[in-house]
Amino acid sequence: MKKTGAEIVIECLKREGVKHIFGYPGGVVLNIFDLLYDDKDLKLILTRHEQGAVHAADGYARATGKPGVVLVTSGPGATNTVTGLATANMDSIPVVVLSGQVPTKLIGNDAFQEADIVGITRPCTKHNYLVKDVADLARTIREAFYIATTGRPGPVLIDLPKDVTNDKTNFHWPEKVTLRGYNPKYEGNKWMIKQAAGLIQKAKRPVIIAGGGVISSNASKELRELAELTRIPVIMTLMGLGAFPGTHELSLGMPGMHGSYYANKAIQEADLLVSVGMRFDDRVTGRISDFAPHAKIVHIDIDPTSIRKNVRVDVPIVGDAKRVLRDLVQELKKSEKKQWEAVKKAWLKQLEKWKKEHPYSYEFDEEVIKPQYVVERLYDLTKGDAIISTEVGQNQMWAAQFFKFDKPRTFLTSGGLGTMGYGFPAAMGAQVAFPNKTVIDIAGDGSFQMNIQELATCVTYKLPVKVAILNNMYLGMVRQWQELFYGERYSYSYLDVVPDFVKVAEAYGAVGLRATKPSEVDDVIKEALKVKDKPVVMDFIVDWKEKVYPMVPAGAALDEMILGEEKKKKEKKLRAVK
Repeated sequence: MKKTGAEIVIECLKREGVKHIFGYPGGVVLNIFDLLYDDKDLKLILTRHEQGAVHAADGYARATGKPGVVLVTSGPGATNTVTGLATANMDSIPVVVLSGQVPTKLIGNDAFQEADIVGITRPCTKHNYLVKDVADLARTIREAFYIATTGRPGPVLIDLPKDVTNDKTNFHWPEKVTLRGYNPKYEGNKWMIKQAAGLIQKAKRPVIIAGGGVISSNASKELRELAELTRIPVIMTLMGLGAFPGTHELSLGMPGMHGSYYANKAIQEADLLVSVGMRFDDRVTGRISDFAPHAKIVHIDIDPTSIRKNVRVDVPIVGDAKRVLRDLVQELKKSEKKQWEAVKKAWLKQLEKWKKEHPYSYEFDEEVIKPQYVVERLYDLTKGDAIISTEVGQNQMWAAQFFKFDKPRTFLTSGGLGTMGYGFPAAMGAQVAFPNKTVIDIAGDGSFQMNIQELATCVTYKLPVKVAILNNMYLGMVRQWQELFYGERYSYSYLDVVPDFVKVAEAYGAVGLRATKPSEVDDVIKEALKVKDKPVVMDFIVDWKEKVYPMVPAGAALDEMILGEEKKKKEKKLRAVK
């Protein structure tokens, strides 16, 4: 029996196992939306902005490991997805966006609500398609999901002209996908794995650095086995938090610009880095010429273009993190464990000393709420059993520093693009996937306003997302940089008008709560956690002067850190570094 293109879209999504779609209707996709009206198997979450839809699908994908799906109309509906696509692309998140398009005969005629979304999104998607024939539609959707979820994951866009979704054809579902020129390599080179094992056995000061690729490949179990077998400490990038338990004795937390003192020192003093599923971005490496000066580097990544892109590598291993780590563990088990376990004791003792000397810290104030205190109390009162999303800036860094992530897929943040407005819709997507879990967006007062309209979505679908606003009336990280490097000239970083977030929440039908002093923080959090059928906005009025420490200034080496407020002289000196 012949099906319309719209019917084929719905059937293909079901065969891909899709349960939820995030979207917003418009003229050229109304035939698809009409089919969803009576469908019992696919639930569309009507967001209030297309950017919110893509971030929600992104959060859904990060929390579940399954691709997030978006359906939007043409023109502005499609262009509103670009920031979400760029966010997912930078962080290797599997998202499939279905965008409507004007009929094929009108493409290029500047028709109403026409935009060349394929051209616009080519730089910020893993791949994209313009479907010109309904006979190609099922194959295209099958390929899109395959590309989005295999190899290094990423977003794929499919542009659907109105006549293509109206036309009919015989439905054929391709069970197998074969794409010439696209053959992701999953098994690591055995000889290179032996080389890596040999370096691990000889190393006296080794460190593992785990990135988001460990989470994407579901390799947390294998990573932990490697660390515990070899007694090698583990550093996690911002994207890798949760890949290894943050409370584990071998955890060193996060490296880089706002990483822990001991993680950065470990990298600078190490004689071996075993890097898994991370790309050595500038926020991790600091001044590249002085990065890990004494270390040999083993780099494991499924994307061959990521290896040697930013740093020199001694042993490159292209392959899936889960499989390569499994093979590396098996290779190491052949060796004499005692031989290299004893050597590393002195190294672990040194790391423990650094941990005690320079932990993450702040000065508690009984009158003013410190933002770090809010994050600590969120962790304590949830017992760490929550999915945390963040916006971008100071709130993001404090969440990464003071909330300990023991499980993968519990920390959702825009690492590569640094997208303000990401956290709240991402939390919404995670809550759709896990309606019974506690989901909290740790936000700034600036970032939260960028997609505040999604409060309506959460109220509509009874999604009990909790938002913890660290409200300091500034674009906090911008203000921090202006204080340290621009002579305290706060050019357009002060938010002259910040709404009453409690009233805004109530206006949407959500719950609004506020704390203005530390003694009120626990009561607000406890009250928020009780609410199970609607979103809650917690407005914490925090110390506007508080900065994120440690901090490695741009252009500095990892061991050139500002450690805290007591380092005033160093701050003045570093104003010259721009």
